[in-house]
Amino acid sequence: MATIQLNDVVKRFDDVVAVDGIDLTVRDGEFIVIVGPSGCGKSTTLRLISGLEDVTSGVIEIGGRDVTGLEPNERDISMVFQNYALYPHMTAKRNMTFGMKSAGDFTDEEIEQRVTEAAEILDITDLLDRKPGALSGGERQRVALGRAISRDPEVFLMDEPLSNLDAKLRVQMRAELAKLHDELQTTTVYVTHDQTEAMTLGDRVAVIDAGQIQQVDSPQRLYDFPENRFVAEFIGDPAMNMIDVTVRDGNAVHEAFSIPLPAGENTVGSGEVTAGQRSAILGIRPEDFYLASEYPDMGETTFPATVTVTEPLGDSLLLYCRIADTEFKVQAEPRSTLQPGDEVELTYDPARLHLFDPETGDAIYHSESAPGSEEQLEQPVDE
Repeated sequence: MATIQLNDVVKRFDDVVAVDGIDLTVRDGEFIVIVGPSGCGKSTTLRLISGLEDVTSGVIEIGGRDVTGLEPNERDISMVFQNYALYPHMTAKRNMTFGMKSAGDFTDEEIEQRVTEAAEILDITDLLDRKPGALSGGERQRVALGRAISRDPEVFLMDEPLSNLDAKLRVQMRAELAKLHDELQTTTVYVTHDQTEAMTLGDRVAVIDAGQIQQVDSPQRLYDFPENRFVAEFIGDPAMNMIDVTVRDGNAVHEAFSIPLPAGENTVGSGEVTAGQRSAILGIRPEDFYLASEYPDMGETTFPATVTVTEPLGDSLLLYCRIADTEFKVQAEPRSTLQPGDEVELTYDPARLHLFDPETGDAIYHSESAPGSEEQLEQPVDE
C-alpha cells in the first residue's frame, strides 16, 4: 500500500487544459473516488497517475517516490478499465496471468498461488478455463479485477469499471468492490461519473469540474456542507433547488415568501452574511421541503405553491412546484394523490438551508453548523 500525492498537476492537449493545477493526497489504504461530469478531467487525472499520459507540469508521487517520468510498469500499479481489456482468445486464467513475469519477479508457483487466491476472493474459480466470450458482463468484470489483484500492487486505479453493466449488476458489483477493499486495504483511486457510486464506495470523494477539484470530503459532508453551488447541484438526486433571494435582516426574501435564517456559527468564511442586505442563492434540497398539512410543526414559515408536474418514483413522489416565476422540486410521500394544478402549502426543514454567492457560486451560509474541518478532526489527542 502507498500514499499518492499530486502537486500542482497540469495536463494540456494543445490549447485545451484538461487538468488545471490539481493538488490531491490519497492516503495509504484509502478508497478515494474522483467524480464529475463528462469532460471534466477525471479520467485524464487517473491516466496521469498511471503514466498512460505525461504531465505537462507538476509532480506525482506514489509511496513517497517521484514517479512523474516513470513508465506505467515502473509505478507498481494495476488498472481496471471500463471495457475490461480482456484478450478474447485467452482463458480467464491466462488473462489474469498474462504479463506477470515481465512486470515483476514472479515464479510460476507464485503466479499460480496469486491467481488461485484472487479467484477465490472473487468467486470465479470455476470460470478460469473459460474465454471472455463465454462469460457474462459481471464475470468478465471479476476477471479484470482478478488480473489487478493477482499482481498485488501498491495502488489500484479503476476507470469507470461498472459503467457497462446493467443497473442490478452495478449494485451487486458496488457491494463486492466495497467488500474487496475492506479485505485488501489497497490504496484505490476510482473514477466515475455516477454520483451514487461515488457516495457509496468512497472513503472520500473528490468532485472535479473543468479540470479543477471543487471539493474533497467524506460523502456525507459533501452532501450536507457543499463548498460551492456546483457541488451542491452535482451531489444529490434530485439536485438541490436554487432560488434567487435577497438576504435582508436575517431573512431570505423572495417575492412569494420570507424565510428566517437561523442565527449562529453557520457562516462560511468570515462575516455575518445574514446581517444587512445582499443578493444570494437559497439552496434547499427537494427532500427538505414538506407539505405543511403533513408536517405542521416542521418549519417556521409556510407558503403556497402550485404543482405543475408529478413524477412517481416508487419510494417518493417528486413534485415540480411553482411560486411566482420560480420552479423547484419537492419530494413528497409516495402515495400522495396530488395532481398538476393542485395548490399546496409548503414548509421546510430550517436546519437544512444553504446560501451561495450569486457571482462566485461559493457557499456563504449553512443553517446547520458544519463540524470542524477534516484536518481539525484528525488532530492527535495528547494523552
